[in-house]
Amino acid sequence: MSQTTSSHLLPVFARANLAFERGEGAWLIATNGERYLDFGSGIAVNALGHAHPHLVKAVSEQAAKLWHVSNLYRIPEGERAAARLCEASFADVVFFANSGAEAMECAIKMARKYHAARGAPERVRIIAFEGAFHGRTLTTLAAAGQAKYLEGFGPVAEGFDHAPFNDLEAVKKLIGPATAAILIEPVQGEGGVRVPDAQFLRGLREACDRHGLLLIFDEVQTGMGRTGELFAYQRSGVTPDILALAKGLGGGFPVGACLATAAAAAGMTAGTHGSTFGGNPLAMAAVNAVLDVMLAPGFITHVRRTALLLKQKLAAIRDRHPDILADVRGEGLLIGLKAVVPNGDLVAALRGEKLLAVAAGDNVVRLLPPLIIGEAEVTDAVERLARACARLDAAAPMKGAAS
Repeated sequence: MSQTTSSHLLPVFARANLAFERGEGAWLIATNGERYLDFGSGIAVNALGHAHPHLVKAVSEQAAKLWHVSNLYRIPEGERAAARLCEASFADVVFFANSGAEAMECAIKMARKYHAARGAPERVRIIAFEGAFHGRTLTTLAAAGQAKYLEGFGPVAEGFDHAPFNDLEAVKKLIGPATAAILIEPVQGEGGVRVPDAQFLRGLREACDRHGLLLIFDEVQTGMGRTGELFAYQRSGVTPDILALAKGLGGGFPVGACLATAAAAAGMTAGTHGSTFGGNPLAMAAVNAVLDVMLAPGFITHVRRTALLLKQKLAAIRDRHPDILADVRGEGLLIGLKAVVPNGDLVAALRGEKLLAVAAGDNVVRLLPPLIIGEAEVTDAVERLARACARLDAAAPMKGAAS
């Protein structure tokens, strides 16, 4: 059900007529007291669930001391968070922003500045992929190239070429003297939980090395344990030069980050980029608290085990309801249910069973549970999915009946 009450909010969201007042782990409690099992996690944001005690303690303690000082001064909490992210990844440097779109803007600017600093300012074009989603700014919308998001906003920002997903030969044909980088999500989330072939990703890395391009991974949705590694690139064995990160990074606190090698970031000197709020002490307290949990021994192993259990159970539901579910796809706890019925109908049926999920492209429903869920929540969620599928099956026209 869409939002029906009068509101002074800009009406750019088709909100469900549902509001929550608190959360506990994988559960959300609505304003009417009903409990919902949250397998949307604020679109992959609440990676540690709701009101995680370590995150609450860290942010509360920091809030009582210092919220913001600006980047005119050193921020020790940010230096620590950056060092930890670099130690756990390929990166040498980190820029903290406020969102995934801002992290992507930094990545795009960095790729262009890299070539300008090396005496090739004409190398500004970036190859991206059909079905991608990189944010809502004018530049990140142009990077994704989806007409439905660009319509009505005037001239499209220049500098992006688009290839079919998983088509290496098409990418090679687009590479020219003005090409600066290749940009890809290691799993397309908004695009329908589409996983690229490992050989395709290796081919992109080889093409970048051969032509002197930078490889950018948009891990805004896939990063921070979501795919069963801290970063999705670690599953593929293909290492980018630049990586954009957000969503789960703050466990619900708004924060983004752009990670890069020292070589890729060499052109980003004082004054070339900035942020008023980015990396403030309150956000950095959240990031460090999330890292405390995710870098602890056994956390990522738990995510992998839980993901395997969930996929096995989902496959059984798909087999029982082939007229509702066509496929189960994805990596780790970024799971897509390819629907036969309209995906909006499936999301609504799940919400009717008090299970929250998120629609995506390609008629897919995303399951993005908190990474802290266990067997009990998996079993509960699958039972709710089974009931929703049974209801949709019962409501469907009789097989063979005229449409």
